[in-house]
Amino acid sequence: MVKNDDEQSYGHILKYTGIFGGVQGLNIIIGLVRNKIVASLLGPAGMGLTSLFNSVVNFISQSTNLGISFSAVRHVSELFDNGDEERIQHFVKVVRTWSLLTALLGMLVCAVAGPLLSSSTFAWGDHTLHFVMLAPAVGLLAITGGETAILKGARQLKSLAVIQLISIFVALVISVPIYYFFGQAGIVPVIVLMALSTMLLTVRHSFRLYPLKLTGEKGILGEGMEMVRLGIAFVLTGVMATGADMLVRSYLNVVGELDVVGLYNVGYTMTMVYGGMVFVAMETDYFPRLSGVCKDVAASNRMVNNQIEVSLLIIGPMLVAMLFAVPVMIPLLFTSEFMPVVDMMRYTTLALYLRAMKLPVSYIALARGDGKAYLLLEGLYYVGMVAVVVEGYRLGGITGTGIGLLALSAAEFVLLYVFTYFRYHYRPRTSVFVYGGIHILLGIVSLLLTNIIDGWTYWASGVVMGLLALSFSLYVLHSKTALWAKLKEKTIAKIGRRKN
Repeated sequence: MVKNDDEQSYGHILKYTGIFGGVQGLNIIIGLVRNKIVASLLGPAGMGLTSLFNSVVNFISQSTNLGISFSAVRHVSELFDNGDEERIQHFVKVVRTWSLLTALLGMLVCAVAGPLLSSSTFAWGDHTLHFVMLAPAVGLLAITGGETAILKGARQLKSLAVIQLISIFVALVISVPIYYFFGQAGIVPVIVLMALSTMLLTVRHSFRLYPLKLTGEKGILGEGMEMVRLGIAFVLTGVMATGADMLVRSYLNVVGELDVVGLYNVGYTMTMVYGGMVFVAMETDYFPRLSGVCKDVAASNRMVNNQIEVSLLIIGPMLVAMLFAVPVMIPLLFTSEFMPVVDMMRYTTLALYLRAMKLPVSYIALARGDGKAYLLLEGLYYVGMVAVVVEGYRLGGITGTGIGLLALSAAEFVLLYVFTYFRYHYRPRTSVFVYGGIHILLGIVSLLLTNIIDGWTYWASGVVMGLLALSFSLYVLHSKTALWAKLKEKTIAKIGRRKN
């Protein structure tokens, strides 16, 4: 029975990791195209202005939404797994009430803080009116976050994928014509319209699932306090992440000038952000499922272990390819001036192996509603991040920052596994370390090869290592799932229909 459950779990994880990973990949590609077009229409100054406005909107949104977009998923998911439709309907009303309150709070903060935001963000002109006009975008993001949490908790994964996919194209359709005709004057309207379109798409699916009911009930705000407490821990973590990032970039700017900040930004984004897009399915699919079984230790352990193994098997071959392809990717996507970041990216790419093994485990605290533990672990990580980047750059320049981030990932991995072993009784199965060890070994060998060979042997080695990693992953997935049998059945069925 457990074996069949594992097979179904593997197949489910593969399916939705592929769907949401593919959507994120398309998002990045279209985003690069949109950025190229927008850059030609607005120029560097317009791109900078867009970045500043978006940063402020996101910061205010994250600071005022009380983390409901994340914490509500856990509660909706538990009710969904229990099959209590009446309580789900009631809690959906709680989520929507709190989302509306945080939307109003965010809009108020954005509008009232307009003068302060203008003076602190810009050294020229009065942009108070711009920030007042951006207030609706903050409110729309809060509403979208609450409705998205409802869809995640109710396992509406296809709807979420459709929303993301359509939003990608809508963003392109909205931004390009407005920028073409209005230039920089269209920046604020574009931000608001994009937030509005995403909210309308999300609400369309969410209201269809759980229709909006305007009748009020007493005590509804008090019922959401547990959700808010967990959400606040999530918000504080985000604030720490932003603060750590600001400290790192400020330090690099002071000791290494602006060019170093640019190199670090490219290296970190290309590996830890873009390279980690395969993990997007965890928040959308895995976290709600884990929340539903968090009180069953055996089921929780099985789900965490399955998620780790599939994540490793999917990302392993990708990381080997990335280790060899970095020298081509950098000049292709940027310019040859960014080549000094290649070695840093290779070390942070190795850190992604550990991230695949630790991220599913880190969600246990959130699934249990243990906000304090989550805040503690994340706080230690961001303090460590500042320390290792500073010391890494001092000892080894931009490459040293990559080595520092890799060392930090290893330390966090050990701490997290020990902590969850005793606090939540998490028990990793042997295959987790076997699969992780094999793929990490292939990654280390690939890293060594990239440093000692060049020419045609470099690319031949890349092909060989990539095939080894891919063959191992496919072999394990074949033994763990009925995926190949299903593909075979579909192929035979198609051939039969053609013959007929």
